Amino acid sequence: MGAHWVGSEAADVLALIESLPGSEQYRCGFSPGWSVRAYADTLGLALFEAAFCFSCHEVRMHGSTVPPALAKQFFDANAPQANSLLALLRAAAP
Repeated sequence: MGAHWVGSEAADVLALIESLPGSEQYRCGFSPGWSVRAYADTLGLALFEAAFCFSCHEVRMHGSTVPPALAKQFFDANAPQANSLLALLRAAAP
């Protein structure tokens, strides 16, 4: 269970994710606590899922629209954008 963002809300969240500054890898064993899934209008298979680990600053993405080069990335978990994203994710939690 989680948030269901559509239209401009979804666009805002995706823009926030896109704006996350890069970072170096930290070692924690990748234990993601949050993820975002994007669906087409049909709500069939997910277009992509991005799983975020704020401990090791890593996001792993998979899905039919994710190029292999983007499957594993690192972000600055202390950046204001990351704090805003984490606040949105926490607000969506049951």
